[in-house]
Amino acid sequence: MPARPPSHPHPSSIPATDATPAARQAFLSVKDAAEYLCLSPHTLYVWRHRRNGPPSFRMGPRGRVMYRIEALDAWIREQEQADSRSNTVLSPLDTAPQKRSDYATSA
Repeated sequence: MPARPPSHPHPSSIPATDATPAARQAFLSVKDAAEYLCLSPHTLYVWRHRRNGPPSFRMGPRGRVMYRIEALDAWIREQEQADSRSNTVLSPLDTAPQKRSDYATSA
C-alpha cells in the first residue's frame, strides 16, 4: 500500500497547470481553507450558502470555490475583535451596571 503524502500547513489543491506558483500560495480550496481554519469543509459550505463566514469566490473554468489566505486571516481578526473575551472594550464586566427604569403603575 503506498504511503500518503504528508499534510502541509498551507496546502493548495489547485493543479499546477491552472495557476502560477504565486497563485498557489495565495489561494486555498474549500478543503485547504477548512484545514487552515481547523473546521470541516462542510462548515465552510454551509456558511457560504448562508452568506456567513470568511469571504470566498469562484475561480477558474470549473468555478471552484476559493479563499484568499489574507482574507481568512482578516476574517479571523474580525472574529477576535467581535468576541468580548478578546476585546476588552466589549467586556460586560468593565461596564457600569444599568439601572432599571421605574415603571409607572396606575392604581
